[in-house]
Order: sequence, then C-alpha cells, then structure tokens
Amino acid sequence: MAKKVKKRELGRGIKALLQDYDAAPTPRRTEVVKELNAEPFRIPVDAIEPNPYQPRVVFDEEALAELSASIKVLDVIQPLTVRRVSEGRYQLISGERRLRASRMAGLADVPAYVRTADDQGMLEMAIVENIQRADLNPIETAIGYQRLIDEVGLTHEALSDRMGKRRSTITNSLRLLRLPPELQQALKAKRISAGHGRALAGLDDIAMQLALLRQVERDGWNVRQTEEQVKRITQPKASSQSKKQGEAGLSPVLSDIQRQLAGHYGSKVSLKRQANGKGEFVIHFGSDDEFNRILEKLRGE
Repeated sequence: MAKKVKKRELGRGIKALLQDYDAAPTPRRTEVVKELNAEPFRIPVDAIEPNPYQPRVVFDEEALAELSASIKVLDVIQPLTVRRVSEGRYQLISGERRLRASRMAGLADVPAYVRTADDQGMLEMAIVENIQRADLNPIETAIGYQRLIDEVGLTHEALSDRMGKRRSTITNSLRLLRLPPELQQALKAKRISAGHGRALAGLDDIAMQLALLRQVERDGWNVRQTEEQVKRITQPKASSQSKKQGEAGLSPVLSDIQRQLAGHYGSKVSLKRQANGKGEFVIHFGSDDEFNRILEKLRGE
C-alpha cells in the first residue's frame, strides 16, 4: 500500500510540474520574442546608458549639429541597437553618434532594436557595426581591431572572417598603431590617408617618418609618391659609375648614416665612399620649394 501512495504522489508531482512548465514560460517567451523582433520600438533617451566598449572616441561637433538638425525634421532614420540591463533600463550597443545627436535635438525617445548580449558579444557587435557603418578614422578602426584581438581573443584570421575583409587588410590596419603619436594624430585629423600611414610605417626611424610626414603635408604627395620616396630611402641603389670607379659598398654603419641624413633633410641622400676614405654625399631635391627648405636647414646648421 505504501508503494501505491508513493506512486500516486509522484504522479501528481510530475503532472503539477508539467502544468507549471506549460504556464510559467509564456510571458518570458513573449518578452524574448519581443526583444528579438526585427521591428524596432521607441525607448526613452534617458533610459539608455552609454556603451563602455564604444570604439569611437572622437566626434565632430559640427557633424553632430548637422545630424541633430536633420533628426529634428526627419527623426532617427537608422534605429539604435541596445540591450536590456534591467527593467526599463538599456545599454547602448551601437549608435552613439545618433544618440548624442538625438539628445541635442531634444528627442524624448528614439527607435531601437533590443538584443541580448554578454559583454564580449557587446564588444564584438559594437565594433563590427561601427567599423562597417560609421565613418571611423583609420586609427579608431585599428584600435577596434586591436581590442577584438586583446579583449575578445580573436586571431587575425577570425577577425578577417568577422569583418569580411582580407587578412592582409586587417594586418595593414594594425600596423598604423605602431606609428608615433604625431603620425597617428595626422591620421585622426585626416591630414593624411591610411595609405600614407602604411607607407610611412615602412620606415623604422621615427625622425625620418616625421620628416617625410612634413613633406607629404607640405608638397601634397599622394600615396604613390610617398611609397616611392620610402622605397628610395629603404632600398638605395648603388650607381653603375660608383662601381666603375671602384668605390666600396656601404657598410651597415654608413648605410645607417645615409638613412639618418635622408630623414633629417626629408629627401633622398646618396652617400658614396671609396676604399681610400674619400667620397661625397648628395642631397637630392625635386622642386624649388624642397631646394629652399634644404638650404634653410643647411644655413641653420
């Protein structure tokens, strides 16, 4: 008899459990479906917290003002993406610029997609969406890539898959982070392009990099001209006449001096030295402005 009682109680327990299972998840499923719905819904601006993983750190105030004026007339055309952090509170995943402009425009609420993500997912989504859709400068893009590598643990290959870009593109972008601060600032301010930055990254000497940066900005060199100048500095060719005169090849020390002189004058320098110790060095120039600049340096010395 005891066994029968126990069996009935067990049966009632399973039935009750199944009833609870059928009833309890219904509102939760509705909430999840709502959050994963493809249609955005409006969220109060004051209920959205900033994204601690925001890869963009520089915002053009004039561009923000223009976007704010547009939002006043047309509303936010591209919804933000947020995640729910508590009842009535959300954290921004992407759309920092749109959120700032909406606040400037005095909007009480904004359209947004609500997604579920942990911190790693947030970081990935924020950076990927910003790089793909926003006008980040080359340094911000490179910092985003580096954070995905350092904080999320992605390899260059995995990052390439995530971004839909060739691995060489990712690698070349990351090289920009090895440039000195002055060059990185020039990239942030868009005084030079990422192509210029990659070319200058081919030089190991910081003084030489800065000298060429000044020349690029002053003479308006394009990327091709910059690459050619870097090649002339890093791969100097011995002239056929030097060989005929029996001049000795440059030692590593003299080669380094030649590179330093090129960096100092911001121009190609040819250093020639014969076996008896005699020789010369020639400073090349390609325009009157460049010639005058070299003269000023010489007089200053």
